[in-house]
Amino acid sequence: MQKKTKKLMLWAVGIILMAGIITLVVVNSGGDGQTSSSQYSASALSAVEKKFDFNTISMGNGKVSHQFEVKNDGAEKVVIEKVYTSCMCTAAYIISSDGSKYGEFSMPGHSGPSGTNIEVGPGESATVEAIFDPAAHGPSGVGLAQRSIYIETNSASSPKLEFSFQALVTR
Repeated sequence: MQKKTKKLMLWAVGIILMAGIITLVVVNSGGDGQTSSSQYSASALSAVEKKFDFNTISMGNGKVSHQFEVKNDGAEKVVIEKVYTSCMCTAAYIISSDGSKYGEFSMPGHSGPSGTNIEVGPGESATVEAIFDPAAHGPSGVGLAQRSIYIETNSASSPKLEFSFQALVTR
């Protein structure tokens, strides 16, 4: 009888713990799929350039970088809530209009957190800096590399932006 009671108690504790974890996840995510910002913005970030070609680059010459500019043309602030990349060989930084630099952001699960809270006010710009390490995949990483940086915002009309680049990697 005591073995059955112990088993029942262990199951009950396990179920209660799982329910608590699920509740925490739902509460912290907003429960409706909305990101961490409490309100959506009617404004959106725009970018003239969303794609860049490094052309041919050599592993031996080290990392390369490119900057994409985003602008808030709306009347409300836009909050950058999440920044991440498509591969561990790519890092991203956000540079605000006052020169503050945020990051390093990388591939989910391969670096620090991707969540952030960077405000881009009405009429302000920010810079998305992409840094690509052609040697990150070792000697077999030659050929065409295509990578992306993703930015998630609180914008109702354009909540996600993608910036991409490509390079022909040689040794």
